[in-house]
Amino acid sequence: MSATSSPDSRNMAPFGFREFVVMVASLMALGAIGVDTMLPALPAIGERLGVATENERQYVIAIYLIGLGAGQLIHGPLADRFGRRPVMMWALFLYGIGNAVAALSGSFHLLLIARLLGGVAVAATRVVTIAIVRDCYSGRPMARVMSLAIIVFMIAPVLAPTLGQFILLFGSWRLIFSVIAVLTAIVLVWFALRMPETLAGERLPFSVARLVEGYRTTLTDRWSLGYTLAGTALQGALFAYITSVQQIVTTVFDAGKHLNLVFAGTAGMMALANLLNSRLVMRLGSRFLSHSAVAFLILISSVNVVTWVLGGESLNLFVALQALTMGCFGLANANFNAMAMQDMGEIAGTASSVQGFISVTFGAVIGMGIGQSFAGTTLPLHVGTLCCALVTLGIIAITERGRLFRPH
Repeated sequence: MSATSSPDSRNMAPFGFREFVVMVASLMALGAIGVDTMLPALPAIGERLGVATENERQYVIAIYLIGLGAGQLIHGPLADRFGRRPVMMWALFLYGIGNAVAALSGSFHLLLIARLLGGVAVAATRVVTIAIVRDCYSGRPMARVMSLAIIVFMIAPVLAPTLGQFILLFGSWRLIFSVIAVLTAIVLVWFALRMPETLAGERLPFSVARLVEGYRTTLTDRWSLGYTLAGTALQGALFAYITSVQQIVTTVFDAGKHLNLVFAGTAGMMALANLLNSRLVMRLGSRFLSHSAVAFLILISSVNVVTWVLGGESLNLFVALQALTMGCFGLANANFNAMAMQDMGEIAGTASSVQGFISVTFGAVIGMGIGQSFAGTTLPLHVGTLCCALVTLGIIAITERGRLFRPH
């Protein structure tokens, strides 16, 4: 597709559909491996850099997620002004540099600074990627593309903890950051060689007035604001799981050696849910699928809380119910993103940046709050997930004015 064509009218990728989906997934995966490869390395990082408590080690994950959210406010407007290609390429370059600095960090504070800056840079792989997809697709086709991309993308969290553990067999936790930097360079070269500029028409001026107008449009559109806030609540529950799963598996169930299998099983269910969504969304619609997923999440979370109260929780049951929870996240999130972007085609970069900033930053804060409540049991995670799910359903009900589970 040329820069002057109309993506909405063609509703197609700029090159082969399969390669496009895999590239979108690979870009998104760079942000994910920055989280998940760290999980098995947290004890080693804490020991080497003098971090006394397990809860403090969570900051390695949390500060990165906060940067990932905050950085999206930068990349979206830049992508609308200068185009998708240059913004993405500079961001990938800086993400590689951030990981190189992290690999050389001699103190916990320097590591956290490098993680924050790396998170800010890699935020482009969410906001600019979504803008690229929106340049080429809209509505249900966009939801389908995002679901297919997330299926491939989910290979990263499934394999990343295992990759991190494997790397630790050959070197220290510093080598993990070096590997991420190399993978980033590979994706950067691929993107530079294959991805044309997808932003059609006139570039939007980079000015305070335009930014304010773009933010106003994004935050006053009912679908944009409603489904962004709904996604934020769900992200809070997801981030709570990511930041605390290592402690739960190791401390509560004394099964640290099985962490990779636990994470692969739960993340794999999210991938299956996105495969299911890609097959059904064109027939059943984004609303019906996502609303049903949230309702089911409330049921699962309630079962988790009751099981804990009755003292019947085991590792196998925890993994099974958490896998179903991840499946609900998978069904909901891709559809939430598509519905939030429904009317944002003309300001896709700016809108995606605002939506991403809110959902990731505040989701990370919610997740960190739940994670920091860990005190040797799974109860904070279960109660936190239930509360997030209830809030999500309430936001959806307000957004849809009470008309839930509609097929259109």
